[in-house]
Amino acid sequence: MEKPLTILQVSLYHPTLGPSAFANVPPRLQHDTSPLLLGRGQDAHLQLQLPHLSRCHLSLEPYLEKGSAMLAFCLKVLSRKGCVWVNGLTLRYLEQVTLSPVNRLFFSGIQMLVRIEEGTSLEAFVCYFRVSPSPLIYRPEAEETDEWEGISQEQPPPGSGQQTSGCLGFLHGPSQTWDSPPQPRPGGGTEIQLQREPPDSTLC
Repeated sequence: MEKPLTILQVSLYHPTLGPSAFANVPPRLQHDTSPLLLGRGQDAHLQLQLPHLSRCHLSLEPYLEKGSAMLAFCLKVLSRKGCVWVNGLTLRYLEQVTLSPVNRLFFSGIQMLVRIEEGTSLEAFVCYFRVSPSPLIYRPEAEETDEWEGISQEQPPPGSGQQTSGCLGFLHGPSQTWDSPPQPRPGGGTEIQLQREPPDSTLC
């Protein structure tokens, strides 16, 4: 009997271009366990023809967590000229983060909501895409710009599953790990330290 696929429900929104920004997005895309590439280049599995998007802007990479028999996913930034905001973290070139069951992304003017519905198949996963008529992220700071210096580092929501300790690189496991457990922050909340790739002089 065929095992059910993990499903990624992906909603997309662009505040100025509207649905025309996603004219080439299929309603359904099934993919194997190699990284799924998003960008404007011919090699991208999900092609978006937007001016500030890199040819390969980011990738969704499935892997198997230690002690789990189901796929998990991390997001990796492949663009040298842009940044990607994921669940309150600003990621730059070659930085990556483990995705939670519900994820909010912002990059190159695009707002994206990714919901992960677990399946038992380890051979493939499927993405369902829809274009949202209304904003998916309500953050006044998240202006449409590649200058991310003014955007504060928000903390992930409780229970978001951001901690990535104990990951096993079964398929394409994330190379980024938590440097230390969350530390108390004055005034409440926690501060999370990430190990990052060496800085690149061409970053935004």
